[in-house]
This record gives sequence, structure tokens and C-alpha cells, in this order.
Amino acid sequence: MNVRRTEAEKAAESGTDVSRRGFTAATLAAGFAAAVRPISAQTISTDAEGLDAGMVEVPAADAKLPAYRAKPKGEGPFPVVLVVQEIFGVHEHIKDVCRRFAKLGYYAIAPELYFRQGDVSREPDFRKILSKVVSKVPDAQVMADLDAAVAFAKSEKADASKLAITGFCWGGRIVWLYSAHNPNLKAGVAWYGRIVGDTDPLHPKNPIDLAKELKAPVLGLYGGADTGIPPATAERMKEAATAAGAEVEIHVYPNAGHAFHADYRPSYHKEAAQDGWKRLLAWFAKHGVAPAK
Repeated sequence: MNVRRTEAEKAAESGTDVSRRGFTAATLAAGFAAAVRPISAQTISTDAEGLDAGMVEVPAADAKLPAYRAKPKGEGPFPVVLVVQEIFGVHEHIKDVCRRFAKLGYYAIAPELYFRQGDVSREPDFRKILSKVVSKVPDAQVMADLDAAVAFAKSEKADASKLAITGFCWGGRIVWLYSAHNPNLKAGVAWYGRIVGDTDPLHPKNPIDLAKELKAPVLGLYGGADTGIPPATAERMKEAATAAGAEVEIHVYPNAGHAFHADYRPSYHKEAAQDGWKRLLAWFAKHGVAPAK
């Protein structure tokens, strides 16, 4: 693995705070992650014209957290959207999603949530990404880093009173967890996020275990042909959350599989992705997270 992971591991093994070792991740992935290449010809590319977009460093508890941030140029304040990565990290697709939000008048920020554990952008083997990096990322760390991203948005004069979150695959699961974590969150949209599964000390609870603790309304977007994350589990989440008085809506696209929003991959389902995006924007607007007209 690269130097960033080695330094993080040494700090963890010695019990030394990462920031005291002078450790900082200065860059994000350039382009698309190695594991998703070659890139599909249908890949969407959103320009940065009229935007202030690029890498920023977010002060976190133990280090500077690298993140991609996109917002409109000019006066705000703009509502905030946390964009949570797939398992492939903050590569070009996630950056593009941030720019799509910024074009609509949002302040969008995607923190690199694996940066202490490793750089997945250069690893072509999906299984190694899971076993060597993703499985070692604690849920508690992710919650704290997302909180840090919100604080950073506030420091840039964004309107964090209008706060939403969306995420894809691995990030879809995180949307459910964060919606049970942050009482100031106004809305969440989870794209094909896992609801049930094995637990361990770093990942002690599944979304289904937190159904009664949701603090924000959540829209779940799932593929009916997704064999890895059955839509029936999302319906279970809705039933449990609704019984507890939380607002959850699940929409299933019968002909779409997993990762149907990922336009750079063969899994892309254009109709489902476009409809899901419209539903996301409507969900945000319904719950008070929309740019000023």
C-alpha cells in the first residue's frame, strides 16, 4: 500500500495521534478508480464553469481530512449536501456528483472517508479493496468525519441549517447510519445501501438496528434486480421505522440492478438513475433543503 496508509498504521499501532506525527493526506484520487476501468462511453461529465470546485482539507479530530467540495461562485449561503462515496473512494464519479449539486445551487462536499486506512484508487482488485481497506474503516470514525465536514461547511458560510446527505452502495448504508446519528440532519437519500448483514466491533450495528433511532426522513432507492441487496430488506427498514414514527420512503426500480446510478459502469440504468435523481431533489425540497430561487 502507499505511504499514507503506512503512516496511519504506524500511528495506530503506537497509539500516537496522527496529527502529532504530521500526517496529512494532501490529495484525492485523480480520475477514476483503477477497479472500475475501463470507463463506459455513457459516462456523464459535468464541467466546473461557474463553480468553486476542488480539493479542500477538513480539520478532523486527528488529521486533515481530504475532501472534494463544489459550490456556486458568488454569494450564498448555500444549503449543504454531504456526498458519501461508493467503496471506490472519492474518485471522479463522486466529484462529478458534487458538481451536479453545485450547478443546482448546493454546497456539496465529499470527504475521503478511508484516508486513514488506505488509498483504494490504485487497487484494481475489488476483493482487496474490501478486505484491506473498507473492512477496517470504523463506523464511529465515519460519523465523526461527516460531522467534521459539516463544521467545515459552516466555516465557509454555507447554510448548514439546511443539511442533507446522500450516498451510494457503501455510502448508502452510511446515509442510514448518519440519519440516526445527527439530530440536525433534515433529509437523507440512500442509493442501494445495505440494510442487514454481519456485524463486528468496527461495524456494531446495521441500519435495521437503528430504525427506531432515525432523526431525519430517509428516501431509499433500490434496484429490483439487485441480487446482493434485496429490496425486501429495505421494505423491512421502512416498516420498522414507520412503526417507530419515522418517515421513510422506499422506491424500487424493478428492472434495475445494483449501482444503477453509476453512469461510468455497465450497471448504469439511465431511466432509473434519472428518475432517482428527480426523486432525490424533490425529497430534499420537501424537507426544506433546497437552494433559494
